[in-house]
Amino acid sequence: MNRRICLRPRVALTKSALGLLAGLAITVAPAPAAWAEDGAAQSILKAMSNYVSSQENLSLKYDADIEVVTPAVEKIQFSASGDVTMGRPNKFRVSRTGGYAEVELISDGSTVTIHDRGGNRFAQVPAAGTFDEVVDRLRTEAPLEIPGADLLLSKPYDELMAGVLEAKHIGRGVVEGVECEHLAFRNLDTDWQIWVEVGERPVPRKYVITSKAVGAAPQYTLRLREWKTGVSPAADAFAFKPPAGSSGVAITMLKDIDEIPAGVVPGGAK
Repeated sequence: MNRRICLRPRVALTKSALGLLAGLAITVAPAPAAWAEDGAAQSILKAMSNYVSSQENLSLKYDADIEVVTPAVEKIQFSASGDVTMGRPNKFRVSRTGGYAEVELISDGSTVTIHDRGGNRFAQVPAAGTFDEVVDRLRTEAPLEIPGADLLLSKPYDELMAGVLEAKHIGRGVVEGVECEHLAFRNLDTDWQIWVEVGERPVPRKYVITSKAVGAAPQYTLRLREWKTGVSPAADAFAFKPPAGSSGVAITMLKDIDEIPAGVVPGGAK
């Protein structure tokens, strides 16, 4: 798709929040035309984008599910969890723990460290510039992703709306006990949904991307919880101290730190 989404393009893998029962036919009533015309979805997404991008300091926890469609057209889901701490304009610390890799991305504003905690090794690259520029560089040179990165950019609304063909305000839903506005958007090759917390703090609580260009329409689901804004991070929050016995390597050596274990045939687009 034209717009960037929270994870880099792949050839067969995507992610999922909806569990579909095999062999069960589900009929969905057509959406009212007003959903696509009243502009409510864009207004809510804009409010969310303005709120998140205005936060100088923030932290949150996340859970991610990613689906793989095998050559036998079997869906396999992989899960990971982690933390994000961010100090604008260019400092962050992101962890990801899954069943196959344990990784940290740390930026102190001048250097980004990719720490493979499971393999006790790390790579470092210069990272002068804004958070947006660091995200672009990691995508092109590593390639690595910060979960939900597009939600944290300086202009998330522009990034999210690029290529959108249709927008709907579905209504309200509840995510982990929190009432949210439920929005749905359509692009040429993906559908995506986002749930935005109702009230004075319109943070995203859930984000689902469905790849329509891949058979079986695999999905990616990101759940965002324990948001904290306006709280200054600890003094050493963005410092990296190499653990004893760890070794520095070239970034090109870190090719086995993805959410998906080696040997799984990827496909689709995250």
